[in-house]
Amino acid sequence: MEKKPLYRKINTCTWGVRRNDYAGKYRHQRHTKAANTHDAVRGSMHGKRRHGFDYTPLFRFLLSRVGRQWSEVFSEAIARLDRPEPVFWMVALLESERRDYVRTDEASYFSGLFVDDQGLLAIVAPELTAENMATFCRCCTHSFNGIPYGQSRD
Repeated sequence: MEKKPLYRKINTCTWGVRRNDYAGKYRHQRHTKAANTHDAVRGSMHGKRRHGFDYTPLFRFLLSRVGRQWSEVFSEAIARLDRPEPVFWMVALLESERRDYVRTDEASYFSGLFVDDQGLLAIVAPELTAENMATFCRCCTHSFNGIPYGQSRD
């Protein structure tokens, strides 16, 4: 039985889906004199950003594997992903890369993880909870490790 992937595809063509798109840069410079006279090397009009992927299942998977051997967790995660980079958005291999929490979306935060000296996956700040997190705006409902916080439920 094949396990489900650790990411979801999101429909980015619907109205209201924000993609943090930077389109238009090439559009505004393609007919300028500077582009025509300096023999500028034109790049692809297709960006390197990958839109339409939600890695929340990966982040929950990693949190559920805290305390286990990193090599086993990493190999299982890679087998169920389309690329390895999202794992390292949350897991720090070097001490200088450790963060208490990681922002994964506009109002979604997850605990930062690291690999300790014994090769086990661990949480950077285990005392940090949703009640301890500060809100950055009053209009949004924020979440920390999937637990909503920051907006009164009147």
